[in-house]
Amino acid sequence: MVALLRERNFGLLWFAGLISFTWNSAFFIALPLHIYQLTDSTLATAGTLGASFLPSVVFGSVAGVFVDRWDRQRVMIVADLARALLLLPALLAPESLPLLYAIAAAQGTLRLFFSPAEGALLPLLVHPDKLVTANALNAMNNQFGLLLGPVLGAFAYTAFGFSGVLLCNALSFVASAALVRLIRQVPRPAVAAGGDADNGATTAMGRARAAWRAMGRDWRAGVGVIQGDAALRVLLIATSLSWAAEGVAVTLGLAPLVLDVLGGTAAQVGWMVAAQGIGGIAAGLLVARMGQRLTRRWLVSGGIIGLGVTDLCAANAFRVAGTGTPAVGIAIGSMALGGVPAVAAMTGPQLVVQHHSADAFRGRVFGALASAQGVALLVGFAVGGLLGDAVGLVPILSAGAVLRIASGVIAAVWMPRHEAHDPAGPGDTAASTPEHPVTEEPRRMRRE
Repeated sequence: MVALLRERNFGLLWFAGLISFTWNSAFFIALPLHIYQLTDSTLATAGTLGASFLPSVVFGSVAGVFVDRWDRQRVMIVADLARALLLLPALLAPESLPLLYAIAAAQGTLRLFFSPAEGALLPLLVHPDKLVTANALNAMNNQFGLLLGPVLGAFAYTAFGFSGVLLCNALSFVASAALVRLIRQVPRPAVAAGGDADNGATTAMGRARAAWRAMGRDWRAGVGVIQGDAALRVLLIATSLSWAAEGVAVTLGLAPLVLDVLGGTAAQVGWMVAAQGIGGIAAGLLVARMGQRLTRRWLVSGGIIGLGVTDLCAANAFRVAGTGTPAVGIAIGSMALGGVPAVAAMTGPQLVVQHHSADAFRGRVFGALASAQGVALLVGFAVGGLLGDAVGLVPILSAGAVLRIASGVIAAVWMPRHEAHDPAGPGDTAASTPEHPVTEEPRRMRRE
C-alpha cells in the first residue's frame, strides 16, 4: 500500500485528490452556513444541494463523451483551474444568492468532468494487480476529506469569513492541477469516436450539426456498453437504488435524527459525521491491504448491504437505549462501523467500471452512472423532505435503509458470478495499463 503511494504517477494523483476533495468539502460546509446566515431560510439553504447535484442529472452522461474524446490528464487540469477561477466572482459579491447558486452549479458541472477522467485515468497509472488497492486508497481519500473538510470549513469560516474559505478552496484546486500536471504521460489506446465532427461539412452550421451528430453517436455507444454488459447493467440498477436511499439518509439521518428523535445535541451531529470519516479511513486501510481477496461483486453488494444495516441501526437506536446520549452513542457507533461498507461501496463500482469497459468508453460509462445516481439522489432528497414530517423520520429512514439492503441483494444475486474467479482482473479486456493496453471493444458478457 505504501509502495503504491510512492509510485510517482499514482502518488501525485492521490495527493491531488486529497487536497482538492478536502477543501471542496470545506466549501460545501461553509456555503450552506453562509446562505443560512444571510437568509435564515432552510429552503434557501437546501437550494445549494439542488444546485450542486442537478448538473449530474442534466450533464453527467454527456460529460463522459468529452472525457473519452479528450486527454484525461488535461481534462482534470482544466477542470481544476476552471473551478478555481469560478470561485473568485463570489469575492466581489458574497451576498448574491443567484451568484452563489450559480457557483455551486458550476462546481457540480466541472466535477462531472474531473471525476470520470480520474476514474478512467487510474487503470493507465497502476498495474491491474494493484487496482483494488489504488481504488481503496482513493475511497479513503474521500473519507479523509469528509472528516477534515467540515472541520476546516467551519474553522476557516469562523476565522476568516466566507472569503477566506473561497480563497483556500481556489488555492487547493490550483495545487491539485499542479500535481496532476506532473503526472508523466502514459500511452492510451486508440479512442473509439463516433465519427469525424467535420464529416465533409463546408459551413460553420454544417460542422456544428455534424459535431452534434458525432456526439450523439458517441453517447449512444457509451449507453450501449452498459446495455451489453450484465455487470454494468446490474451495477446501474443497484447503485441508483442505493443513492436514492442515500438521499433520504442525507436529508433526515443527521441533524433531524439526532436532535428530534435521539434527543442529542448539535455537537453530537458533528460527531456523527466525524465517526463515519474515522471508520472510513480505517476501512480504507483494511480494504487496501485485503481487497485482493474480495471479488468486485462482493465489494459492491457487501458494501451496499452493510450501509443499509448501519443506517437501520442508527435510525432505530432509541428502541434499544431510549433517548439521550446512550442512543446517540449507538448511532455514532453505527456510523463508525458504516465507514467499512462505505469504502467497499465506493471501491467496488469503480472496479466494475474499470474492468468492464474499455478505455475508449470508460468516461461515458462513469458519466452515465453519475447521471443515474444524480437522479436517484434528488429523488431521495424529495422523498425525505416531503415524507419525513408527514410519515415520520424513523419510518422513512428505515424504509430507505431497507431499500439500500435490497439493492445490495440485487447486486449479490444478479451480478455475474464469474466475478468470483478474478478479483484483480489483470486479464480483463478492459483493464488497461501502460504494460497492458486495451484496443478492443469491451466483451459482451452472457446472462447468468
